[in-house]
Amino acid sequence: MLDGAVAWMNARGNTEQWGTTPFSEKPGGVERIERYTTEHEPFVAELDGTPVGCLVLGHGPSPEMPIAAPGEPERYVRLLVSDREYAGRGIGAALLGRAAEETRRAGVELLRVDCWAGGGGELVAFYERTGFTDVARFLYGTWPGAVLERRLT
Repeated sequence: MLDGAVAWMNARGNTEQWGTTPFSEKPGGVERIERYTTEHEPFVAELDGTPVGCLVLGHGPSPEMPIAAPGEPERYVRLLVSDREYAGRGIGAALLGRAAEETRRAGVELLRVDCWAGGGGELVAFYERTGFTDVARFLYGTWPGAVLERRLT
């Protein structure tokens, strides 16, 4: 799915968000995803038995991200991707809903995510449509990012 997302973005002129190299070909790319799925909570969306999306829920952002801790318990969306063949079917929103449920179930009231804030801001707008609020901006090298949060009270 990640390789497909990179190809899909590149075909639309977006080479900045995830670059141009498929994740499976990036040095350490496969290992990074393996760590995400073994060290955090992965959730896979299926449609008729076919995986169509994935969300990885953790307890905070990647250590290399320049994001301040919130000063309270949180759950953090470490990865969200859907198969672009099924785009527009609400897969990402459904996975974020599941993340909110799991966060509440854990007794935690704060769900956060960081994302690429470049281009026309479409990704930030997606998260806002699903109940998140843009609370901070940052630069990771030259990569513009946004931190969004959703209160689950």
